[in-house]
Amino acid sequence: MSETKVDNGKITEYMGKRVYDFMRWRKIAGIVSVVLVLSSIAALAMNGLKFGLDFTGGTQVEVGYEVTPFISDVRDQLDAAGYDGATVVNFGSEKDLLIKLPPEVTEEETQISATDQETTTPIGDKVVALLREGSEGDVELRRVEMVGPQVGAELRDDGGLGMMLALFMVMIYVALRFQYKFSFGAVAALGHDVIIVLGFFAVMGLDFDLTVLAAVLAVIGYSLNDTIVVSDRIRENFRKVRKAESEEIINISISQTLGRTFMTSFTTLLVLWALQFFGGELIHNFSLALIVGVVVGTYSSVYVAANVLMALNINKEDLMPPVKEGAELEEMP
Repeated sequence: MSETKVDNGKITEYMGKRVYDFMRWRKIAGIVSVVLVLSSIAALAMNGLKFGLDFTGGTQVEVGYEVTPFISDVRDQLDAAGYDGATVVNFGSEKDLLIKLPPEVTEEETQISATDQETTTPIGDKVVALLREGSEGDVELRRVEMVGPQVGAELRDDGGLGMMLALFMVMIYVALRFQYKFSFGAVAALGHDVIIVLGFFAVMGLDFDLTVLAAVLAVIGYSLNDTIVVSDRIRENFRKVRKAESEEIINISISQTLGRTFMTSFTTLLVLWALQFFGGELIHNFSLALIVGVVVGTYSSVYVAANVLMALNINKEDLMPPVKEGAELEEMP
């Protein structure tokens, strides 16, 4: 029984596994990717990212309630008292709240005193006094912390440099392990994923803090792992499959890794959906960024990286092992 089946000049089965014609849709996939990336860039240019307290600076006030409060009521209390832009989330239990005040509120309330203790204590006391007025039980001040805007700017800049450095190191690693054409494909896929995740947050107007930045870096690692698996199989098949075009080699490779890719993405998404619904507001944006990143990363490892390889005319000669010095002389009679 033949290991390879051909229909209409194309390989439809190899080594007992069906081969799907993924590259048949590569032009449509390329258009979709370009539209998504350009739309994300436009959203980032017009709306920008809504940076959280970690990047903008401000004050965090942690309070404990004797009676479980409604978060919406607490937000209304703060808005009515002039604390515009305050963020309220559960912290630990339903009776513990973490209130984040933007730097504008901090400056108005404290006039920026000499030390953090001097600036944060009055704010904490005022916030707790306000919350006690609208609570049936007592409200306890647990902790007050201030994040200076300069520290926030440093975190933002260092985070961006960290992502750029990660992409650069990935490019070097893939070029050394495979071939430079693969490095362009891998970096294009990673850049594609990061830009779309950032664009999603810009369009939705969601807070972008350090947890989301960590999620973006995790997306880079996840997408890279998937791309490396597919690239490894492409290299192997270019050396093993004879009389097949580059498009067919890529189709065979993606089809062989399809089951692994699907199961990895599916099980990862199950965990992320659990975090999204049951993890609380504190990690809501973190899990959401990972969900978007896993979906887009799975797509990019199939189409973006492979599309770049096709555009760069990857072929068998690019992946043939180098001939050792003197080997040709030894083969001569």
